[in-house]
Amino acid sequence: MDRLLNVMTGFSVLLIGLVLVSVRRAHIRVEYSVSWLAVGLALLVLSRWRSLLDRIGGMMGLDGAPVALLVVTGALFLLVLYRLSMMISSLKDSNIALAQRLAILEFRLESNEETKTQRS
Repeated sequence: MDRLLNVMTGFSVLLIGLVLVSVRRAHIRVEYSVSWLAVGLALLVLSRWRSLLDRIGGMMGLDGAPVALLVVTGALFLLVLYRLSMMISSLKDSNIALAQRLAILEFRLESNEETKTQRS
């Protein structure tokens, strides 16, 4: 049990460090890093606060704290992935709208140029 908690502590510290370095090097935007930092901090707290982990496991009806830790970790990662999927969907919709507006502007520009050349 202690080995798993220590591994999860190391994993959460590594996750937090990677996210901070990525933000500093501009590989990830700040608004996307907030979710990952929150998950890293939550995992760090859970891996160090054994009584809280036991309580969470008891509320979920699980026998041991390691299973509870793995279930909570999976749930947190699913929440982050869901949030990122929503953001990607929104960005895709914005991209489509922007491409359509650009196509309309190009059409109008070409139409204006044609009418100018016909008048001359």
